[in-house]
Amino acid sequence: MSTAPSPTFDLARRIVETLTARHVTIGVAESLTGGLLAAAFVEVPGASAVLRGGVVAYDTAVKHSLLGVDAEVLAAHGPVHPDVAVQMAVGVRTALMLDGEEPWIGLSTTGVAGPDAQDGHPPGTAFIGLAIGHEVRFVELHVDGDRSAVRAAVVARALSALEEFL
Repeated sequence: MSTAPSPTFDLARRIVETLTARHVTIGVAESLTGGLLAAAFVEVPGASAVLRGGVVAYDTAVKHSLLGVDAEVLAAHGPVHPDVAVQMAVGVRTALMLDGEEPWIGLSTTGVAGPDAQDGHPPGTAFIGLAIGHEVRFVELHVDGDRSAVRAAVVARALSALEEFL
C-alpha cells in the first residue's frame, strides 16, 4: 500500500529538481531541527547530486567552533537570534567546502523547540538562515505545538523559504 507524498516531501523534491537543473549544491546547518531538514532532502531520490551535507550544531559552542558564528554575537544574544541563523548558513558553506568550492546555498535552523523557554525566547521561536551566493537573509517564525510539531513546522518553513528565495 503506497501513500501520497507529504507536502514537505513535495517541497524538498521540487528544490532538489531545481538545484539539479541549475547545477548547484546546498549545505544544511541545524540546531533545533536536529537533522530533520537534511533528512527531508535525503528522502528525495537523486538528492545526492545537490546535498553536500549537513551539520547538527546543537551545542552553542559548536555553532562557533565549527560554523564560525561570532562568539560576541552568541554572548550578546544567545543561539536564538537572526544573526546566528545567518552566520550558521554562511558558515556551513565553509565547513562543507570541497576542493576549494563551497556549496552555493547554505540553509540553517536555530530556535527553541520546547517545552521550556530559552534565553527569554518562548518555545516555538525559530530563525531560518539562508545564504545563496552573496545574498543572505533570515526568516523568523513563532510556531505553536509540542517539540515534534515545532520541529516539523520549522523544517517545512525552511524548505518553503528556500523555494521562495530561489
